[in-house]
Amino acid sequence: MLRLAATGRFDISRWLNPCGFKQQYNLPCPTCGMTSSALFFVQGKILEAFYTQPAAVIFCCVLVVTAFLAFLMAVFGVYFGFLNRFFAEVRIRHIILAVIIIIIAAWAVTLAQNNFQS
Repeated sequence: MLRLAATGRFDISRWLNPCGFKQQYNLPCPTCGMTSSALFFVQGKILEAFYTQPAAVIFCCVLVVTAFLAFLMAVFGVYFGFLNRFFAEVRIRHIILAVIIIIIAAWAVTLAQNNFQS
């Protein structure tokens, strides 16, 4: 879907606009720019994507690595033991906390960029 939107064959903004948080508080929401950043990432404009929304680039990179590892496991039958060790030590609450911290940090960057541009 992102690839179709990046080529202009699918208008994703029609489904995601307007942002209620931005309308009510006149501030970008914590996830504002995620879609645009993901579109830039798919187009190969990594720095522009990072400038737009840093959290989206981090999540896109995680998704790319996950897809690559899943591909290796599905096609070649490669089993990665470090994944078991990772998920044995890391709990879901740690992952959720990391996601929240990444989104809040990226929101701070977005707010700072908006204040700097104003």
